Amino acid sequence: MNTSTFETYESEVRSYCRHFPKVFTEAKGAVITDEDGSRYIDFFCGAGAVNYGHNNEYIKQKVVDYLATDGIIHALDMFTAPKRAFIEGLEKKIIEPRGLSYKIQFCGPTGTNAVEAALKLARKVKGRRNVFSFMGCFHGMTLGALSLTSEMYARNGAGATLGDVTHIPAPYMFEGLDVLGYMQAMIDDDHSGVEKPAAVVMETLQAEGGIRPFSNEFLRGVRDFCDRNDILMIVDDIQVGCCRTGTFFSFERAGIEPDMVVLSKSIGGMGMPLAILLLKSELDIWKPGEHNGTFRGNQLSFIAGAASFDYLLENNVEAETRRKGELVKAFVEKEILPLDERLELRGMGLIWGIDFGKIDPDLSEVIIEKCFDRNLICECAGRNGAVLKIMPPLVIEDDLLMQGLEIVAECTKEALAK
Repeated sequence: MNTSTFETYESEVRSYCRHFPKVFTEAKGAVITDEDGSRYIDFFCGAGAVNYGHNNEYIKQKVVDYLATDGIIHALDMFTAPKRAFIEGLEKKIIEPRGLSYKIQFCGPTGTNAVEAALKLARKVKGRRNVFSFMGCFHGMTLGALSLTSEMYARNGAGATLGDVTHIPAPYMFEGLDVLGYMQAMIDDDHSGVEKPAAVVMETLQAEGGIRPFSNEFLRGVRDFCDRNDILMIVDDIQVGCCRTGTFFSFERAGIEPDMVVLSKSIGGMGMPLAILLLKSELDIWKPGEHNGTFRGNQLSFIAGAASFDYLLENNVEAETRRKGELVKAFVEKEILPLDERLELRGMGLIWGIDFGKIDPDLSEVIIEKCFDRNLICECAGRNGAVLKIMPPLVIEDDLLMQGLEIVAECTKEALAK
């Protein structure tokens, strides 16, 4: 298999291809095929960008049909029929039935750009520069989003000062620490050295942080903290939204309504680039063009995204995600956790992590390489990359899901035996 072109001409910044050094040509559902015809079960899911499966037949056909009409493809933020259909679908089929109320801002086509928009707007609305973010988080690689992100490997690549963010210990980090009380004390104490923030930006489940779900109680506590202190609550649902945790929005389980929600990845339906910011109407104080981007109007993404709303409703994707998540949990608890009492399992819906940190953080890397040799694609997350991440497309067939889990179990046994 010829990879010399990439190795000769592509930047050293390339990443995933180092773990999965094959040339891929096709993908369908939860299976990816390389140019030699080898098939791989996908437990990676484009980092959450193809929740409804590779080349989802229903969504793909909508895109193909639109392309055949010579419909407009690029339109900046002009009015178009595909954008109208996307807006109406998201509002009427997803947002309003959940008792929520948001306006929609279309950002540049990556999640980090929508995070930047949320930061800029929060600071503009509240007139404050500081923002709270939780240790263990990942919010993107542009400077504003990177200032929120706590991973030092990513931060060290900035080459610039990353400021105006106070990182708060995540609730799982220090037993007995009252994190909400700690945040309150910081803004009440005139000797804390910490400025009152414009917003708290958070994932409800830290994905790259090691599959760390925050409890419903804690999420409600953050909402209350923000309400009491005139602070905006911003939820980053880029990776764990779009049904990944078993509900369309990851925060639904806590019965809260954030002030802003950031969505990307699978909001584009089938891996199409799209990123949006949902915001309460009273926060919409932008001046025209104050945050923009050449590709904030990708019409194919609107077509695919709108189709995904129909698909997920017609196919009970949320309920199916919860059901399949229980299959993962039961299998790992029965077949993998007994291999070593130091192993930990965390997750919900169809995002799970097996933590090898208490044994040897490097084990997870060894196991994902063994898995790839057995035609399973998965990745690592968390501190020191110690967590093996299980994140297949939500539409994966049960037998394929179990086949992938069997491979994880086999590779774990091998790695632990050495």
